[in-house]
Order: sequence, then C-alpha cells, then structure tokens
Amino acid sequence: MAGISTKTVHEIFQTMEYGSSSSSTATAQSWLEKHSRTLGFFIDGKFSSPADRQTQNVTDSKGVVCSTVCAKDEDVASAASSAAGGFKTWSELSCYQRAKVFLKLASVLQRHSQCVSELCELSQSSTSPAALIRLAQYYASWAQLRDTLMPEWTPQGVVAVVVSDDCSVYFLLLKVLPALSMGNVVIVVPGKSTTLPALLLAQLFMEAGIPAGVFNVVTGSEASLAAKVAQNPQVNYLTYSGCKQTGEAVAKATAGWGVPMTLSLSHNSVCPFIIFDSADLDSAVDGVIELAFKKKRDFQWVLFVQESVMDSVVARLKLRMAGMKCVSLVTETDRKLIDVVVQEAQQQGATLIQPCSPPSTGGLYPPTVLCGLAPSCESVISPPPGPVLPLISFRSSAEGVTLGNHSPHGQAASIWTEDLTLALESAKSLCLGSVWVNCHSVMDPALPLCGRRESGNCTDGGREGLYQFLRPSLSPSLPRSSPSSINYAAFGSAESKFMIPEGFDPSSVPRFYSQLVGGQLRKADSGCSRSVLAPGGAVLAHCPDGGRKDVRNAVEAAIKVQPGWIKKSPATRSQSLYSLAASLDKRRRDMAVSIQTQTGISFEEAEKEVELSISRLSDWAARCDKEQGGTPFPPQSGSALSTPEALGVLGVILPSSKPLLSLVSLLGAAVAMGNAVVMVPSEKYPLPALEFIQVLQASDIPAGLVSIITGGRDQLTQALANHSVIQSIWYWGSKEGCQFLQYSCISPLKRLWLHCEEEEEKEAGQNWACSNPSLQEELWRKAVVWKSIWIPTA
Repeated sequence: MAGISTKTVHEIFQTMEYGSSSSSTATAQSWLEKHSRTLGFFIDGKFSSPADRQTQNVTDSKGVVCSTVCAKDEDVASAASSAAGGFKTWSELSCYQRAKVFLKLASVLQRHSQCVSELCELSQSSTSPAALIRLAQYYASWAQLRDTLMPEWTPQGVVAVVVSDDCSVYFLLLKVLPALSMGNVVIVVPGKSTTLPALLLAQLFMEAGIPAGVFNVVTGSEASLAAKVAQNPQVNYLTYSGCKQTGEAVAKATAGWGVPMTLSLSHNSVCPFIIFDSADLDSAVDGVIELAFKKKRDFQWVLFVQESVMDSVVARLKLRMAGMKCVSLVTETDRKLIDVVVQEAQQQGATLIQPCSPPSTGGLYPPTVLCGLAPSCESVISPPPGPVLPLISFRSSAEGVTLGNHSPHGQAASIWTEDLTLALESAKSLCLGSVWVNCHSVMDPALPLCGRRESGNCTDGGREGLYQFLRPSLSPSLPRSSPSSINYAAFGSAESKFMIPEGFDPSSVPRFYSQLVGGQLRKADSGCSRSVLAPGGAVLAHCPDGGRKDVRNAVEAAIKVQPGWIKKSPATRSQSLYSLAASLDKRRRDMAVSIQTQTGISFEEAEKEVELSISRLSDWAARCDKEQGGTPFPPQSGSALSTPEALGVLGVILPSSKPLLSLVSLLGAAVAMGNAVVMVPSEKYPLPALEFIQVLQASDIPAGLVSIITGGRDQLTQALANHSVIQSIWYWGSKEGCQFLQYSCISPLKRLWLHCEEEEEKEAGQNWACSNPSLQEELWRKAVVWKSIWIPTA
C-alpha cells in the first residue's frame, strides 16, 4: 500500500531523536553556559564572582568543564554576616513555613532532576536525584515537627558544613538538610566533586523560596577555608564529611577557636563483606560483583568467606568475572598504588582471579580478587582504590565476626546467611554503625548512619542525627576566642609532683586517701601525693597524684569487665544502680560532711546535694530499661532496626561545681547505658569523689567498671586522650584543655563533650540540680552510639 514505510524497526529506532524532557527545564551544559562556565560564590541569595580572585578548573575525562573562584577572608566574612542575618529571618518562620520550603525543594529537584544528575556525573560524584528528593521529603517532616517533639532544644545557629574532594552529594545533603530543618542556617564549603552540584542546589533552594542568607556556598581549598570559617565569631558549629586525611587537617586547623566540631569519616572506610556457609551463594556472589568493581565506591571492601563454601564461592566468582572489561580508574596515581599492592600480595602467597591481564600502562585495570591473604596483610588493612577485592577465609561464624571487627574502621558490613538467628547475632556482635543482611549499600535518611572508631564521631540520619544541630536551651556553649599557644607534645607533662617528705608526721594530716583503679584501692603508681586544701587554705588530706600508668591500669581492667556488663540485661543493670543509690543513702551524713568540709558550704546545702545525688542515681536506674531504639519504616521493602549501644570505655574529667551531684549524674548516664568509665575528680574538690569510692565498693557495681583517679587535670587529660581504647571524653576544665583535646583526639578519633569551666562559672555554669528533661536526654545521647540493621524481604 502507498505510504507504508519499508524501514525496519531497528532503522526507525536508530533515526529517532530525543524530545525535550518535561521533567527538566535545563541540562547541565546549558546551566554552565548560562554562567559563562565561570562560577563564583553563592552568598546572600545571589551568585558573585569577584574579579581579583584566583580560580581553579573543574575537569572531566574530556578536559576543562568550568572554573570556580577561590575565596578570601573577606568572602568568608561576607558569607558569615549573610548567614547571621539569614538566621534571624529563618528562625522567626514557623515550623510549617520551613517545612513548605522543603516540600517545594523536593518538587524543584524533581523538575531539574536531569540537570542535577548530569552535573553530578560531570563532577564524578554520581548521585541519584531520587535519593536527594527522598532526603528533602524526609526532612520536611522533621522541620514541621521540631517544636512539637523537641520544644526544649534550640538550634546551634550558623552551621559550617565542610566536605572533602571525594565526598558525594548525598552525604553533603545529609548534613545540610537536617541542619536547616532544625532552624539553623548553613555555610557550605564543598570539595571538588561537590562544588558544581552545591552551587546548583543553592539556586534550587532559592527557587524553592528559602530566604536569602540561609544557604551560602564558598569555594576553594576546603581545609584552609574551614579554618577561616571557624575563626569567624558568627559561626557556631562545624561539621565535616569525607576522607580522614582532610578531616585531620580541618580538626587541627580549627582547634581552640571555640567551635564544636564533628566528623563523619565514612569515605574509604574498610568494610567487611561476610559470606557464611548458610548463605545463598549465587545471590552473595552477585552482591560482590555489584559492589566491588564499581569505578567509584564510598567504602573499601574486604571479602570474608567461610572455609566450607570457599571453593564454591571462588568458582562462582571466576564464572561471573569471565569476560568482564577493565574498569577505568579515577586517577593515574591509583594505578601505581594497585600495582604495588598486588605485587606485595603475590609475594606473600596470594593468588589472583582476573578476567584478563592488566594493561601495561594507563588508567584501566581489570576486576581482581586477591585470594589466600592473611588478616595482617597491608592490602586487607588498607585496600587500594580501584577494582581490587581482598579475600580471606574463616572457619567458624565467631571467627568471621572477629575478622569483621579487625578493621580500625567501624562504618558498615554486609553479611550473607539464610539463618536469621545467625544474622541477628552477628549484626549485634559487629562493632559497626550499619549492618546489611543479604543486601548492601542500602541507605535511607530514616535510619541513623553512625561511624565507630576511626569512621567518625557523630551520627547522621534519622531522628538521632538531628541532635548534633541542636543543644538544650539551658546548656552553656563553648566560649569564642583565639587559640592559645600550646605545645601539644608537652601538654600535661610538666605537672608538679608532691612527694611526701622524709620525716613527715602523718598525724599532722587527718587522712591519706587512696584512688580506685581497676576495682582496687591504690596509691599512685608514681608514688607521689598532693595536698587537699580546705577553703581557708589548711591541709585537709593527701590524695594520690595519678598519672599515665594509673590510666592504663584502669582501662585494662575496664575492657575486661565492660563486655560482661553490657551483656547483662537492662533490668540487671538497673538493680545495680539502685543498689548504688541505696549504698549512698546509708552514707549520706558522711558524704554531706565531706562536701561541707571541702567546699565550705553549709551542712544543709551539702545534705541537699546528697539527697539530689541519690535521686539522680535512682533516675538513671529507672531509665536503664526504658531507653531503646525502634523500627523505622524505610520506603524499601523489608525491615530495619535502629538500636542504641554502649560506646565502650569513657574518660570523664569532672567539674568543680556540685562535686558529688555532677559525679553521679555523669557516672549514672555512662554506666546505665553499659559503658565503663575512668573518672578524674576536680583538683580543687577531690574529697567527695574519694569518699564516694566506699559507696561504690559497697554496691553491686562490678569491680573495675568505674575507676576514680586523682591528680593533675592536664596530665590525666593527656593520658586519656592518647589511649586508643577510650572512645569518648567528657571534659570540664580549662580553655587550653579543650583546645588540646580538639587537636589531639583526631588520632585516635574520639567523641568529645567539652566545657570550659572558667567561662561556665561566669555564666552560672551548668545547673546540675536542674531536672530539665533535655539535659537528661543530652547526657543519655552522649553515652550511646547507634546501629542500623537492614533485613530485606523477597
């Protein structure tokens, strides 16, 4: 018939052209052309590109994509001033009005999804627009509910969000959106891979109706810019996401400026992929192929396979890898690192599984599995970038969990088994923030993402991740000032020693006290002592002058008893704390006399402090089995669990105010949640803590769970900071001590809760006698970390 086409279906499809997409108003290239391929800062709701600034190029595989501007001090000051003005406007809006902006943002992201996706690809930071839309929708709900569910918490204010060069857009928004939803404003310091998406997002935020100054972007070197941002007195909080190397530089550059800082060091964390013999091996190997041989990964993976199925897994890997093409590397430097690691592994007896031989040169490398490695091999401890996967075998399920905990990182794990009991027991035993059962890399903002050990000291996502951007209304903040001149290597080493002189008459001093180390009463390991003075200056007693060896002994005892303590049921821990409260009640008069003698307050006031201390211990005993996680409702099929867990061993440098009440408040929070604690009493008022030792020994608290070490505050702070086992430090002390901890506790990484006691005393300090629920909740949240467990269904 006339008019009937003779073209084949294939020819028709080959000649078809793409029509304009209704869901996108622009492409990445047109957006870049609109800005003349030169992008400046985004400050106070508009783009600016000063002419006298240095520029740096953004490149892809085809060459230069565009150029960005490097900020100077005046640009940072302008962004901070704009943010401070934006905070006034943003905080005056109702929760409903802020939530409307988030919902409009989700709609705008949907409309510009093609442009967002293309720009992320250009920046080598591939992120699904659907994941970003889900973030906006999720935090719209929290913006709506903030005043209803968190009425006694206030926003931090101006929040600086710093990300490293290799951080993805998803992790950037996982910081930005919760900060904004809680009523803060942000200054974003993006890395190279997030500079272009961050500037596009700034434009989309304005299209969604966010007030000017609420979202600001300054570009340049993230490490040096972070220091400049932290130095600005209008910035109240700094949070970082990315690689550990840049995080260390940022933390050291910002130490001493009085800005609280948290780090999420998830990028390049080493994570275990564990295949038990009860797993569906075909599905597990499919998961390995999907996960391990991508061009760019957020985590580094190590494959652990149970010996009984080792041959089957290797055979399936060889079959699946046959015919796979080489993977392009991010940089040429990655190729050199891979060659060195592979050669070293072969020298140690490893065998290779590869679909083809690697090219002699260039930025390509075939998918590679290194079989037969030892856990101590360098390629296992620190796998190279690129498509290289170390493989280790294990015998029993317990050994598999032990190997999974072998890494210094604690980010995530993927475990494969059809045995639900084994899956849940293994997930509970792994010291990691996220555990995926029979799946991998599943993320949703409804569940917290919490790094352990070297993977971070904060929680992102879920309700739990909101609290880093809030503080109790009655909680004092760190004072803003310039850093002190501190010799970090010598900090705490110049403590004066108080030796007991020869011929000294013990009868001239009422008492010589002992400290509690590992459940035993001991003198200081150094043999030194220091005088305890009454308010009038008379010598009341002598107490040990503890040091590094005492801290070491206390921690060694704590790590032996703490695993048994956390395995006890919450009800059992509750009874132990009730027994501690009862023991304190029996010695209430002695404790009141000690407080009166040491501090000089009236006996009635001292009795009231003891009474409040008994009540506070009973509060924590009651909360032991009341604080629990939940089962969020992620959009994916399956189930998810969010559970709080103990940190491990805590170091606590106690305040001088309310020496007994502050001690039991902090001790109760730590021990109730399953932690062990090493406590350092105030140098000024140590006697109530030393008298409390007898209360501890008469209670059901296990010996070694709580140690009380007296001595020089700086010396003991230095010992706690340098101990790799201690996971968190709660500090009340000097400004110099806060600065030292901020600088030093990046390696090994610790969670910090810092208080400058001198400044707090000027502002009436923390009211330990206050029963405000937000202060109690803050204590509880400082004592736990969060674990997310994903359990998919068919």
